[in-house]
Amino acid sequence: MKFTLSWLKTHLATDADLPMILKTLNAIGLEVEGVENPAEKLGAFRIAKVLSAAPHPQADKLQVLSVDAGDGPLQVVCGAPNARAGLVGVFGMPGATVPSNGMVLKVAAIRGVESNGMMCSTRELELGDDHDGIIELAADAPVGQVYADWAGLNDPVIDVSITPNRQDCMGVRGIARDLAAAGLGTLNAIIVPTIEGVGPGPDVRTDDADGCPAFFARTVRGVTNGTSPEWMAKRLKAIGQKPISTLVDVTNYIMFDLGRPLHVYDMASLKGGLVARAGKPGEQVVALNGKSYTVDETMTVIADDEAVHDIGGIMGGEHSGAQDGTTDVLIECAYFTPERIAMTGQKLTLTSDARGRFERGVDPAFLDDGLSIATSLVVSLCGGTPSEATRAGSPPATPKTIAYAPARCLALAGVDVPADEQKRILEKLGFAVSGEASRIEYEDGVPVSTPGVWTITVPTWRRDVDGWADIVEEVVRIVGLDHVPSTPLPRMPGVARPTATPEQLVERRVRRTAAARGFSEAINWSFLSEKEAASVGGGDWTLANPISEDLKVMRPSLLPGLLSATKRNVDRSAPSVRLFELGRRYFKQGERATVGFVLAGEKRARGWETGKAQGFGTHDAKAEVIALLAAAGAPVANLQNFGEASAAYHPGQSGTLRLGPKAVLAEYGVLHPSLAKQFGLSGTVVAGEIFLDAIPPKRKSGFMRAPYAPPALQSVKRDFAFVLPESVEADALVRAVKGADKKAIVDARLFDIFVGPGVDEGHKSLAIEVTLQPGEKSFTQEELDAISAAVVKAAQKLGGVLRG
Repeated sequence: MKFTLSWLKTHLATDADLPMILKTLNAIGLEVEGVENPAEKLGAFRIAKVLSAAPHPQADKLQVLSVDAGDGPLQVVCGAPNARAGLVGVFGMPGATVPSNGMVLKVAAIRGVESNGMMCSTRELELGDDHDGIIELAADAPVGQVYADWAGLNDPVIDVSITPNRQDCMGVRGIARDLAAAGLGTLNAIIVPTIEGVGPGPDVRTDDADGCPAFFARTVRGVTNGTSPEWMAKRLKAIGQKPISTLVDVTNYIMFDLGRPLHVYDMASLKGGLVARAGKPGEQVVALNGKSYTVDETMTVIADDEAVHDIGGIMGGEHSGAQDGTTDVLIECAYFTPERIAMTGQKLTLTSDARGRFERGVDPAFLDDGLSIATSLVVSLCGGTPSEATRAGSPPATPKTIAYAPARCLALAGVDVPADEQKRILEKLGFAVSGEASRIEYEDGVPVSTPGVWTITVPTWRRDVDGWADIVEEVVRIVGLDHVPSTPLPRMPGVARPTATPEQLVERRVRRTAAARGFSEAINWSFLSEKEAASVGGGDWTLANPISEDLKVMRPSLLPGLLSATKRNVDRSAPSVRLFELGRRYFKQGERATVGFVLAGEKRARGWETGKAQGFGTHDAKAEVIALLAAAGAPVANLQNFGEASAAYHPGQSGTLRLGPKAVLAEYGVLHPSLAKQFGLSGTVVAGEIFLDAIPPKRKSGFMRAPYAPPALQSVKRDFAFVLPESVEADALVRAVKGADKKAIVDARLFDIFVGPGVDEGHKSLAIEVTLQPGEKSFTQEELDAISAAVVKAAQKLGGVLRG
């Protein structure tokens, strides 16, 4: 919600300066998002007079001007067709920055003639769209004065973030009301004119009481539509609204000023009376934004006898809006149900300033006053004769009452606000307060204070206030949230019980392990574009009303977000990227806790000891997967390596780790080249995903760990080399060797792979180190020979032959 300081002061009589207003806004819960003063960027632009204008010797369309900006004549080259001697305009001195394009003016030669600055157009100063010529000011404008000061542009624009529950602050008056309640001035009375109508009101009705309970309207005949007055156009432009015409600008101005959306129809385009009704399936309307929308029976529309003219409460129709030649208008002031507006806007993916106010809930008691104010402005600015008002239906304007004891402020918020101060605050905010705050009674001659109860009538513009807790919030908000004491909650005696769930503990360990291994954590959106989702197999859930087309599908994989983050880091010349994310993937069966990571760039930088820089490979990804699985509590010693990774990975350079054929715990490998290309990544990129939900939970064994009992005897190591077909995976051999004697063999690992002379073609040599652990006594030679024979036999089952 934007407004200028001067606009605010039309509603608030105050001597407070801008810093105090900004501080108070933040203190009462109206967060200031930004402040911009147009005069600051125009400080180097002065009013100047053109003393003479002569043709440029080297260009037909340029002139050489002599310009006086208060410091004597300066030579300026100008191409504006309206540049002439005697013209008073706006001059940019050398060193000034042009607001529209950021260009810094300097002394330069243009087609061989020196130019000392620039005469400016309205577009160049971001004061309008006119670029046909330079600005022309009144002949008596003071030469040499800063233009922004003379033009009254020193009017800061304040941008306030309005939370969804504060519909009353969607107009400047509501913000002024809050500031007045906070003691920053007095709220000026609003003047509602009395309209003396001539003739009956227009033919309007509502046939959709659920969507449009009330439809008020009045006609004004004989208007002359034109350009808005300067004061109105200036305020609208200051907050980013483009002035269109007086009739349209009046409705926009009242919407931002008082929070009351309206609409004006050109009566020449209407066929019969207007009715607020439910839409019919297949009906279409071309809205003011030029787009066509198809409505249905769940939406409220405004229609005449032939066509739909308005998507009720959201946007008017293009063909029935006020035009330059409009002479007779119908002013609509209706109340639309917030829930209906919200659902319609979501279905049509259509947003507007009117929707933002109606779906929060405008003041249902302000229809008559809003219509009178709009009619008065139209008549005063465009002329014409108003009719009587037509009031179809009745708005839900019955006030709510709440029983409230002032003592509840201290009990709930911890802030002791005197009862009379609470009453003052509430009345300033528009609440009506009746009843006694407390009274003194005597029991056996001893005075006893009995807390009283107020009856509070909630103003119609505060539909968010439902109970006494909301009243406390209003009081504390205006007093200042910084007055709420920081009081710790009472602590239970003894040692605090752990609150983290087993799943949270697993995620905590995984995060710490990833960080310890050199990863940086990324936090990405849980939504992807349809193209990104399709690159990893497609998503099961698509949002009907996404905030962006790039955030439409709930992610089936963490890789797209990580790859996008990798691309951003690579674009910023990061030599090595190590990113991980712990999040959720979304499927029809539910959410799946997952850890994803990406490794790109240099694994090791170049150096005198290691030579060239080294990149990441498949085994790096596998090592990270195993480390993270171990941190998550997975039985890594029992994992089996399979080669069937998803289509996101490079065939032959990727794999999966499983517990059995179906229980996939992780996948890893080199990214598929087509996927890397889609995300703009070059070189080898490796990645992996660990599926935390697939890890079997540990059996509960209490909080005690088993005591560590080191073996009494040293382990024994034996090396074996087997020649096997190339199709046999080393992992299969290692698992087979481990299973040859589960009691004696405690570990087995691959330490060499050889292909070459001495090994038949199509075969490979795998060297395995086997660790044997004796129990109560050392192994005898016979026992060692038996274990070795079991190892050789296990390898033979895979087609292996002991290499001799």
